[in-house]
Amino acid sequence: MIQEKVPIKKQEIKERIKNFNEVSFGYTEEEAVKEANRCLGCKNSPCIKGCPVEINIPKFIKEIKEKNFDKALKIILEKNSLPAICGRVCPQETQCEALCTLGKKYEPIAIGRLERFVADFARKKNLKIDANYKPQTTEYKVAVIGSGPAGLSCASELARNGIKVTIFESLHLPGGVLTYGIPEFRLPKEIVFYEINYIKTLGVEIITDIVVGKTLSIEDIFNAGYKAIFIGTGAGLPSFMKIPGENLLRVYSANEFLTRINLMKSFLFPSYDTPINIGEKVAVIGGGNVAMDSARCALRLGVKKSAILYRRTEKEMPARKEEYENAIEEGIEFNFLVQPVEIIGDENGYVKGIKVIKNTLGEPDATGRRSPVPIPGSETILDFDTVIIAIGQNPNPLIPKTFSKFKIGKHGNIIVDENGFTGIEGIYAGGDITTGAATVISAMGAGKKSAKAILSKII
Repeated sequence: MIQEKVPIKKQEIKERIKNFNEVSFGYTEEEAVKEANRCLGCKNSPCIKGCPVEINIPKFIKEIKEKNFDKALKIILEKNSLPAICGRVCPQETQCEALCTLGKKYEPIAIGRLERFVADFARKKNLKIDANYKPQTTEYKVAVIGSGPAGLSCASELARNGIKVTIFESLHLPGGVLTYGIPEFRLPKEIVFYEINYIKTLGVEIITDIVVGKTLSIEDIFNAGYKAIFIGTGAGLPSFMKIPGENLLRVYSANEFLTRINLMKSFLFPSYDTPINIGEKVAVIGGGNVAMDSARCALRLGVKKSAILYRRTEKEMPARKEEYENAIEEGIEFNFLVQPVEIIGDENGYVKGIKVIKNTLGEPDATGRRSPVPIPGSETILDFDTVIIAIGQNPNPLIPKTFSKFKIGKHGNIIVDENGFTGIEGIYAGGDITTGAATVISAMGAGKKSAKAILSKII
């Protein structure tokens, strides 16, 4: 028994910090088969219980062992239409891999890496997999608002069951957070659009540049003959610290910073006419994956220093272990137990420093993490000329504000039941618009649940 996961090869550090190419190379065929052979093939399959979309994990891994990669992909696609994406960005370590029986004694099976391998192999070999869906009927139409993970998952599940689905997307490209939020070096956009095109082969129509709540209303959609609506508009409203200096030049929300880079391609300026104003010393406030992405993007833009300021310790950071390790390798600096209290500007209105206060850790809060407690008199000023605020996002407010019938939570989220039903006839919602910022795969799970609920009502 091989006790540890088969390691995955990555770009050399000195090279990858200069480009936006994907860091991880993924498994070769030989490496994938070797890793698959570590799987115990448990009959009770606890790993499946950790997967929000319920992929039959032991079954697809068994096909990898036997080098039946086309069969492995078909098994995955029965439950997940975005395997190359999920294999790259889902937090398997806290979901399927966390429940792996082998993980009780050794390292768990690298389920995410194997899922990615199967999807990448099929794409590179141009394997044509039977989509296994029912012919569409014309009687029933469902509208999906938002083409992020929740919307794509809902749409693909409906389309597989013969429903005509139209996705309305506000931006000029589909994908939601997959396109505008996650950097190229973690999730190449070629992968995103390839898997979205697969969903289109199921019969799903995607219409871009439609802002529901502005261009169209909920009522307009129902009047056009749609029997149900699923809302998956995500968490696009950035959070701020509400401290002095947040309106200075070169203060960005992580949403804006990453959108400028990923969607508007500012890292390719002047080939793309969308520059970004960034200094030489960048501070990113926060400790999640978005903070890691922001700091690593800044580094690739050529800054002299890219640092993360986090109010707790390494132990409490919500970022994935893999992303933290990549950031450390690349030279991102980490300042723990510090909390900004003011952003200081120069005479021209640009950032020139951050006043922080040191923290100690108190009792656990509602998240189960120990609370940061400021230490009086410990203030100091740190030398930075750019600040990126990555302390979380709230649900997109546009649709809740323009359709008054929803029940809204204290953070602006649409309140739904366990199936995503809003309590309003024909309207469902799921993903970050209902929970606040969470994971890609949890949003996909919510989209699938709502699709099944819609199917039970209209068929």
